[in-house]
Amino acid sequence: MNELLNNLNELCASFAKDAAAQTENGNKAAGARARKTSLSIEKALKEFRKVSLEESKK
Repeated sequence: MNELLNNLNELCASFAKDAAAQTENGNKAAGARARKTSLSIEKALKEFRKVSLEESKK
């Protein structure tokens, strides 16, 4: 569970950096990276939800 949370924190930090680069500097490549990272965040959040539900049943 801790590994999953660390992964989510890293993904969110990466997304924030790339999204800021796109909006502040108009960096199109950063926008593409941010969109890709957002999909990874979505998958990680689904996994977190699954693990969280399993933990709450114990």
